[in-house]
Amino acid sequence: MRRTALLASAALLTGLLPLASAGAAAGADEPAPVPVDAFEGEVPFANPPADGIFTWGSDTDDPPQLALTARADAPEGAKVLTGSYDISGYGGFTHDFASGLPAHDWSTHKGIRFWWDGQNNAKKIAFEIKDGGANGEASELWTTSFTDDFTGWKQIEIPFTDFTYRTDYQPVGGIDQVLGLTQMWGYAVTLPVGLKGKFAMDDVELYGKADQSLRASVTTDSAVYPVKKGGTAAVKVSVATTGAAPIDEPVTVAYESAGGTAESGTDYTPVKGEVTFPAGTASGTSRTIQVPTLKDKSAESAETIPLKLTVAGAKAPTETPQVVIDAHGLPYLDPKLPVQKRVADLVSRMSLEEKAGQMTQAERGAVTTQGDIATYDLGSLLSGGGSTPTPNTPEAWAKMIDAFQLRAQATRFQIPLIYGVDAVHGHNNLVGATIMPHNIGIGATRDPQLAQKTGSVTASEVRATGIPWDFAPCLCVTRDERWGRSYESFGEDPALVKSMETIIQGLQGAASGKDLKDDDKVLATAKHFVGDGGTVYGSSTTGSYTIDQGVTKVTRQQLEAIHLSPYQTAVDRGIGSVMPSYSSLDIVGDGQGPVKMHARADMINGVLKDRMGFDGFVISDWAAIDQIPGDYASDVRTSINAGLDMIMVPYAYKDFRTTLIDEVKAGRVSESRVNDAVSRILTQKFKLGLFEKPYADTSGAAQIGSTAHRAVARQAAAESQVLLKNANGVLPLKKSQKVYVAGSNADDLGNQTGGWTLTWQGSSGKHTDGTTILEGMRKASGDVITYSKDASAPTSGYDVGVLVVGETPYAEGVGDVGNGNDLDLTAADKAAVDKVCAAMKCAVLIVSGRPQLIGDRLSAVDSLVASWLPGTEGDGVADVLYGKRPFTGQLPVTWPKSESQLPINVGDTSYDPQFPYGWGLTTLTKVPQGGSATLKGLEIAARIAEKAGSAEAGRALVTKARLLVQQKIGSAITAATAKPFADADHLLLTGDYAAAVAKLTEAYRAG
Repeated sequence: MRRTALLASAALLTGLLPLASAGAAAGADEPAPVPVDAFEGEVPFANPPADGIFTWGSDTDDPPQLALTARADAPEGAKVLTGSYDISGYGGFTHDFASGLPAHDWSTHKGIRFWWDGQNNAKKIAFEIKDGGANGEASELWTTSFTDDFTGWKQIEIPFTDFTYRTDYQPVGGIDQVLGLTQMWGYAVTLPVGLKGKFAMDDVELYGKADQSLRASVTTDSAVYPVKKGGTAAVKVSVATTGAAPIDEPVTVAYESAGGTAESGTDYTPVKGEVTFPAGTASGTSRTIQVPTLKDKSAESAETIPLKLTVAGAKAPTETPQVVIDAHGLPYLDPKLPVQKRVADLVSRMSLEEKAGQMTQAERGAVTTQGDIATYDLGSLLSGGGSTPTPNTPEAWAKMIDAFQLRAQATRFQIPLIYGVDAVHGHNNLVGATIMPHNIGIGATRDPQLAQKTGSVTASEVRATGIPWDFAPCLCVTRDERWGRSYESFGEDPALVKSMETIIQGLQGAASGKDLKDDDKVLATAKHFVGDGGTVYGSSTTGSYTIDQGVTKVTRQQLEAIHLSPYQTAVDRGIGSVMPSYSSLDIVGDGQGPVKMHARADMINGVLKDRMGFDGFVISDWAAIDQIPGDYASDVRTSINAGLDMIMVPYAYKDFRTTLIDEVKAGRVSESRVNDAVSRILTQKFKLGLFEKPYADTSGAAQIGSTAHRAVARQAAAESQVLLKNANGVLPLKKSQKVYVAGSNADDLGNQTGGWTLTWQGSSGKHTDGTTILEGMRKASGDVITYSKDASAPTSGYDVGVLVVGETPYAEGVGDVGNGNDLDLTAADKAAVDKVCAAMKCAVLIVSGRPQLIGDRLSAVDSLVASWLPGTEGDGVADVLYGKRPFTGQLPVTWPKSESQLPINVGDTSYDPQFPYGWGLTTLTKVPQGGSATLKGLEIAARIAEKAGSAEAGRALVTKARLLVQQKIGSAITAATAKPFADADHLLLTGDYAAAVAKLTEAYRAG
């Protein structure tokens, strides 16, 4: 989750004269201090790769506010860097040096220092420096901290020897895990959490002379060395120096196998000795220590052999390396046994502490000490939105996860981790991955086979980076488009959501789970159970959210018919995990009032597990148990007793595990409930083949972002486009036409892909590989296009204008209407539409996660397209604009006339939308002709198809009737035509084909 970067500009560091800092003159035998940041304005506020200072944080509220402020008490110059902050997750700022210039050499200095205006808040402030790699965003992070326990200005001096390598922040395994100091890219400051505060900083500089006696360090190539019984472990010991200079004095490393759970002489041959690196040895030189193990015939759990290293003349490794003799001969390790027997055997051997660890999931960024994976027997890690390795490449993902899995091999039973990620529209955290349309667009395709293909592509790309678990699909039924998660839903009709659940087979393969071990399948997650799409506007109590995480108030019949039914389908399809919703459920008449879903045993244990027969495991949402009323112990026991099997506690994994153990020992959580939870988790780990192959299988990595994968995304983008209006046949465009393109979303890949892309909230601009809609149009047209984002270019002489407008990215409650958002186009987009549509025939494409209000401009617009959030393949949008593919998409949600109509959904008694659910014109060359008699014939044929069980024929007949009716209605949509039209699409999805045609006939007659 961390967005960190670093330091001062090369121009600054090389251009400024090396002056002594305020407070310390350089000694005659040491170099003068070198300025890094004076904060006089010489370094701008600018994001990488430009040289500059920038802020970051876990969400939009967490980055601090920075300014260069004139202060009479400035320790150096006239200005200082000032800032204010109020951080709930994490936040801070960075100075990255320009990546286009050479990195900086700090190796001749002792350390870095700066002035800090103390607030005496007793908070620790992390300070990081960036070493090696291609640039500040692809470097090692080395960290330390100081405590703000003083008032007023104080110079903080930090020797480079105080910095430690950040194992949680990649490049995985480091570039070399040695603070070389010859290629430095900047610094970063992480500010305190949970405190509304301010700060001031001045005069960052390098000081002192490097202490040659402290420059050498000894490292090992790993912290864990698994070896089969009877094999020999090879521990590589290296010596390295800052600045990469040869060592000045000898370095000796005495080693001895001592302690651990393995028995000397029985399990291994003890080793003891010493290796010496003579003076003059080159930095990076290695020696190998061999630790032989002994064969025996007994079945055993894994045993550890710590190799104690005593170093003279250099810094010792931060961890004692451990040789691990692999577990062997135990029934749970036998892949020929049924999974159920393997699970039962393993659970019978585990301690309560080990079981509690399996029920714990931590965010990768929180595990700053990777040894915690074994210490706390962690069962799972995840990457939240934007929590990525550096560099963000498939190789780095695989290496990172392999490094975490290696740590799990140091546990008694070597239970592999299950790593999870929110790949909600492709592997959306990975740069270069194939990004699909969001679910709202997939619902618009009405194409279950295509939905399955998108799932297959996503699974292939996710598993190729070492990740076996995807927190998708979202089976929410969106009922109010003011909800910031609307685009995560396939639509407002549970029948539509159920029809798109073919994506589960794309992700997991066969419902039996037999394909989960394959290198192109992942465990899927049905979320968010249950009713998250039905929360009442204004009911949220989470921060400034208005609807997300609020209360769903329904009758039991509404709950069953709308929100629960997609989950039975998911269970029948073999879904492996389910995630409850943050929201509360209030069932009218049950006497409970609103109850947080994470606490509803009646729904999780009673309905999902017992009634529906769900046999996978239930994973909580991000820190969601914290929202259950009561203290932390109450949160833990309530959620576990309600049926949650694994708890996502991103930063509180130690507290959760300890609390769960205490609750079991106190009898407030039963051992049988724990055994059930652990059995469910282990079952999926065995099905995924993780015990046999815990490490990444990257054989499919070459297909990530491949032409074949992008072809699927391109097809999905094309089929998701919904043609709402097409007066005078403006669409499709002709290659011979002169086209004027404008609007905020025509040439913006970030806006086109939306939230949950590279980061949690997403971002505007170019952030991954893909084709914008404008780029796709230029390729499709032969580049006879003029583009003017704000329509400021002259508009005369064009055949047609294309306005691509809509929303900027958001995710979850940050995107709620009323939380700084509405359903109107921006003033700039409105102005562009008005100008272009007044000057020429025009088509307006709305790129958004939900309907936008455009009724006041509809008469001036010739063609209107709901483009949704089409993903990285803008070529797909161009395909339908230029007629390479026909428009076939249908509205997955009702398009309202005004915000006051919300919520408005198919089946409502009062229903008078701008465009009804299911609406979607076509540009097929032949639209069906005919009238009432034709419709009567189609109804008879549909009834015959229904009785014969011919779904394909039934759907084709209803589609023919729908297109015929749409042609008659045109843009004259009324309440009398809209309601039966929408009802018809629902009936089609439920397989009631004759009734669907009858409803369409009713709409035809009303029109």
